[in-house]
Amino acid sequence: MSGIASTLAKKRAIAAGFGTNANAVKYLNQDFEALRSQCLSRGGLFSDPTFPAAPESLGFNELGPSSYKTRGVQWKRPGELCSNPEFIIGGATRTDICQGALGDCWLLAAIASLTLNEDVLARVVPSGQGFGDNYAGIFHFQFWQFGEWVDVVIDDRLPTKDGELLFVHSAEGSEFWSALLEKAYAKVNGCYEALSGGSTTEGFEDFTGGIAENFELRKAPSNMFQIIQKALEAGSLLGCSIDITSAADSEAVTRQKLVKGHAYSLTGAVEVNYRGRKEKLVRVRNPWGQVEWTGAWSDSSSEWNYVDERPDANAEDGEFWMSFTDFMRHYSRIEICTLTPDALTSDTVKHWSVCKYDGSWRRGSTAGGCRNHPYTFWMNPQFVIRLDEEDDDPDDNEVGCSFVVGLIQKNRRRLRKAGEDMHTIGFAIYEVPSQFHGQRDVHLDKNYFLTHAQKARSETFINLREVSTRFKLPPGEYLVVPSTFEPNKNGDFCLRVFSEKQHETQPCDDPVNAELEDDTVSDEDVDAGFRGLFTKLAGDDMEISAVELKTILNKIVAKRTDIKTDGFSLETCRIMVNLMDDSGNGKLGIGEFATLWKKVQKYLGIYKQNDQDGSGTMSTPEMRIALKEAGFTLNNSIYQILIARYADVDMTIDFDNFVACLMRLEMMFRVFKKIDIDDSGSIELDFNQWLTFSMI
Repeated sequence: MSGIASTLAKKRAIAAGFGTNANAVKYLNQDFEALRSQCLSRGGLFSDPTFPAAPESLGFNELGPSSYKTRGVQWKRPGELCSNPEFIIGGATRTDICQGALGDCWLLAAIASLTLNEDVLARVVPSGQGFGDNYAGIFHFQFWQFGEWVDVVIDDRLPTKDGELLFVHSAEGSEFWSALLEKAYAKVNGCYEALSGGSTTEGFEDFTGGIAENFELRKAPSNMFQIIQKALEAGSLLGCSIDITSAADSEAVTRQKLVKGHAYSLTGAVEVNYRGRKEKLVRVRNPWGQVEWTGAWSDSSSEWNYVDERPDANAEDGEFWMSFTDFMRHYSRIEICTLTPDALTSDTVKHWSVCKYDGSWRRGSTAGGCRNHPYTFWMNPQFVIRLDEEDDDPDDNEVGCSFVVGLIQKNRRRLRKAGEDMHTIGFAIYEVPSQFHGQRDVHLDKNYFLTHAQKARSETFINLREVSTRFKLPPGEYLVVPSTFEPNKNGDFCLRVFSEKQHETQPCDDPVNAELEDDTVSDEDVDAGFRGLFTKLAGDDMEISAVELKTILNKIVAKRTDIKTDGFSLETCRIMVNLMDDSGNGKLGIGEFATLWKKVQKYLGIYKQNDQDGSGTMSTPEMRIALKEAGFTLNNSIYQILIARYADVDMTIDFDNFVACLMRLEMMFRVFKKIDIDDSGSIELDFNQWLTFSMI
């Protein structure tokens, strides 16, 4: 119940504008300014209780409490490591980031890219921090986490061994911004060891809120040059690199002065007139600030003599031009991080349209697995993208709408401590048939997916934090179905869609509704046979209590071999009595009992009809269909709650739990509709009324 309350509270906070680029959420409710003021007023240094200077903050396996790597580790503040510590010296540069005893080079490469973009860096590393007059042993950093920006507070106690920083450090021994940034990121992910192993694009996204794509250049799309140009026009961050074939290749310099296994930035793409023809050129930057390409179109090459106007590239600053053909031949990979509109400060770039939705896969309810599992695939969350406008591509013969879909699985690094790892994830895209256009209040069922082929899909199902793929499709409506590869894998996800033109992305889910029949049986309508049975069952008071109802129902179901049940519980029988009891005395009269009996018979028929394999129980996919037949349409989030409450460990529902579920649903719908006399869709309760209804 507390989890549901937390989810609702978070949705309200998002609706109020918290978590945006301009208004970061305070991680773990820690307010940097308030905490620093408290420390300054009392004259002490901040110690963070939520990420203590203790073994559990280091790790759980190779950096666990009993690991030899953590023996002798001491947590020290910068002032204990040097006489004059500084936060940043002479601006943040790539030499500030030297790897320590942790396999997080992917993160450090992303931090190094940060230093090339002052606007982005200022967002992650807020100003006004240092070791001067306002120093109180507390710092803060801001990261994008699965759709929202969070402000993370840390103390400046850093792990050391033999008087040296254990992890990231600056070439300047007195500069600490990169070590403190790494600590804040470790806190968000649970511990330092959780940062071991990853992709640079993961860091790109957490520092910008953008969406990252990887392109293997040996199988690049035919319009790769246009993709690069558009990315630069949109203010994206672009990186490129040359693969290594052995450890000896790492940072080896080729004959033409390109460095293998090294992260470059791609900063320009133009076409020039060269000897009567168009020549495509790209501008690349080596973050070392030196060691430049010496081939065609390099700074001093003769090709420039035949060009009317030379584009910018300063001599010997690490930045150089090369032909796009040479680039494609020498480089192995491009990483593009497209920024969200709220992260862009320049009006000169073209903003992409972006939509984001959160969702979850839950075992038995919304974790249907990939399309290899047709029995359950339809149960996955579904989203509709409507593409209306084609791209502005005068030089591109392919007409259509460009968009990128990114699927991120949330918080998997934090779960490493519990032995969890990344799920294998991906998504399928279907063209929505015209009869479903404009409809969002429908969760498409198994028959739809059995009779329609996918239009496109993620490039692969993979066990990375994110899978993202670029598409170009004709205008229309498309259904995106994100999933894990295997069914019944619990997880939370964030689905994002970036497009060049405006688009609309919305969840596609059943509405919450109930068609409740008036099946009330009055006392006068009870036939003689049932009246005689009731007289025998009810006893002297001629009413049936919850305890008596439990005995009656269990005697009846015990004789049946076609349904499985471990018997009706007293709680279920109380729900039944509460639903039927109009007098409020906690017992059922003859008409009320007859109405209940009629409902149970109806539910038995639905149960038997949907037990398609004759097992005597109902599977969770069968349950969703059965609920519809009983008159209830429910969305994913409510269905997840029902399965968590009423399904057995093997994800089956026996008869007593099926009846209990339907009875509670009917009672909740009837109570709400009775209070909502204007049919407005909302009710107002005071605290006492809320307690009264929640106790039913």
